[in-house]
Amino acid sequence: MNRCFALLTVMICTVPAFCKPSDRCESIPLKDITLRGFLGERMALCIQNRILAQDISELIQPFQRREETRCWQTEFWGKWATSAVWAYRYTRNPNLKALLDRSVKSLIATQTADGYIGNYSVDSRLQQWDIWGRKYTLLGLLAYYDATADRSVLLSAVRLADHLLTELGPGKADIVKTGNYRGMASSSILEPMVFLYNRTGDKRYLDFAEYIVRQWETPDGPRLISKALQGVPVAERFPQPPTWWSWENGRKAYEMMSCYEGLLELYRVSGNETHLQAVLETVRNILDDEIGVAGSGASLECWYHGRMRQTEPAMHTMETCVTLSWMKLCLNLLRLTRDSQFADQIEISAYNALLASMVPDGSGFSKYTPLVGSRGFGENQCGMSINCCIANGPRAVMLLPQFACMTEKAGILINLYCPGTASVSLPSGRTLIIRQTTDYPVSDSVRITLQPETKEAFTVSLRIPFWSEKTEVRVNREKEHSVQAGTYLVLSRIWKPGDAIRIRFDMRGRIVRSLQEIHRHVAVMRGPVVLARDSRLDSLDIGEVAVPRLDPDGYIELTPVHPKIRPGVWMVFQGKFITGWNYEGADGIPRALPLCDFASSANTWSTRSRCRVWLPQLLDITKP
Repeated sequence: MNRCFALLTVMICTVPAFCKPSDRCESIPLKDITLRGFLGERMALCIQNRILAQDISELIQPFQRREETRCWQTEFWGKWATSAVWAYRYTRNPNLKALLDRSVKSLIATQTADGYIGNYSVDSRLQQWDIWGRKYTLLGLLAYYDATADRSVLLSAVRLADHLLTELGPGKADIVKTGNYRGMASSSILEPMVFLYNRTGDKRYLDFAEYIVRQWETPDGPRLISKALQGVPVAERFPQPPTWWSWENGRKAYEMMSCYEGLLELYRVSGNETHLQAVLETVRNILDDEIGVAGSGASLECWYHGRMRQTEPAMHTMETCVTLSWMKLCLNLLRLTRDSQFADQIEISAYNALLASMVPDGSGFSKYTPLVGSRGFGENQCGMSINCCIANGPRAVMLLPQFACMTEKAGILINLYCPGTASVSLPSGRTLIIRQTTDYPVSDSVRITLQPETKEAFTVSLRIPFWSEKTEVRVNREKEHSVQAGTYLVLSRIWKPGDAIRIRFDMRGRIVRSLQEIHRHVAVMRGPVVLARDSRLDSLDIGEVAVPRLDPDGYIELTPVHPKIRPGVWMVFQGKFITGWNYEGADGIPRALPLCDFASSANTWSTRSRCRVWLPQLLDITKP
């Protein structure tokens, strides 16, 4: 043990600091940002009632027994640990740190003499979810190491990875033939393998990462690079398998995106532009063809041309694991490209699919979040009192402060409009304090106050969402004239303490039409928020025809209703619709229908409470 520890110490000391020349912007340290308002409250509830409330002994027991032959119990510790580390770095809560310390100590105590940490029996190693579980264990250990610099934990991760290298690779087991989904579950261990290389400099881990990517392109592999570059849609890369839970299934959304996250980490090391291009082409297809109005996708957890088909009945839509993976992939690409469309996508996913999946008190998450129907938990999995989405939901919540405010060479980017503060290190090394005052997206106005230590030149880049066609920005009292939707507004000047930026977004009610001509449906959005009919608010059948009455510019007027109309509902608006099956055309008499934010709809988690996002039409609505 001492020899291994000494070798690890030498490796760490001799590796140059890992730099990321490809990243155009970076998250600020979590301890330096505080989110308040609606999102801040939801984060606090999730941390208190889900992350801190977790029974860690239940998560450790599968590692102690090592009797499994087919299930995935060990992913739960890794998912919890990564969310708990992010929550600790955000809150610096000593109780959370103590819980993390105990969990890591208990986990490492299960490591076998040959380095294995997992739940599978010796005869079942490398099968089903074994390698997938080791991936999450590595992610949890490395997240804890990054937060604490505890080298004994890094050593444990090294021993775990080294053991895996004795089992997989040239002349050994083929990683794409292990587990499910054409090896995508197993080979998503690419991400922590690159992380381990970054932290140790041991080229064996980089070589293994390159081996994984090469195996993707073998006849048995998922061909994640070649099919992406050929423009093959994710829903058509492989035929529909006879058995969903099988090796043949090559369309599993969560596992596929996990592999692409690892490929981006490898790109940061290798600079192989083909890898980046494969991810960008895939993400473009997912965005154009799969992600629905609420910022998530997939049915039965697989890609299925879901954006085109989101008005059709479908089973098990918008798995929370898919939502998390999509948000995480977008954050990764935002860092690399500085393209505001990825920040737009994170915001829409957060306010809609993610918050709709979350129990109001933050104690749990749904497995699926349909656009019509009721909310409900998924089943407990693997004989435990948890499932994959309850474990992953907090990880998505803890992404919010990571994209809210970022730094770049010239200054800062503001991506999330939310009350709170951020402390940012400027290019000069001096500190800038940013304060936001707003109740966005309830209202359209945001005030940002800047407090640099002294007068200083730097840039402030403001995300102007793609949906805000008419955005007004003023710096102090001076109006900006080059504001364009779907870009960053770059404000370069000498800033002084007390300078204020005021933003007014375009919050007119937007109509989103279904893409299938034969399925005439519309959805209503206001800012980043999807609105829905809810059976608690509506005296009518929420499934009946409701044709919105539009103004001459094609928007629907939405009148806010006091939120006390219904406890537990965040936002309620009334819009004018012509309702009923006896539609009388353009001269029909409109009536006011209530719409609430999708996240609040059906959030009683009872079948008696139902919602509907896509509203059926009888005629095309092209005229006001």
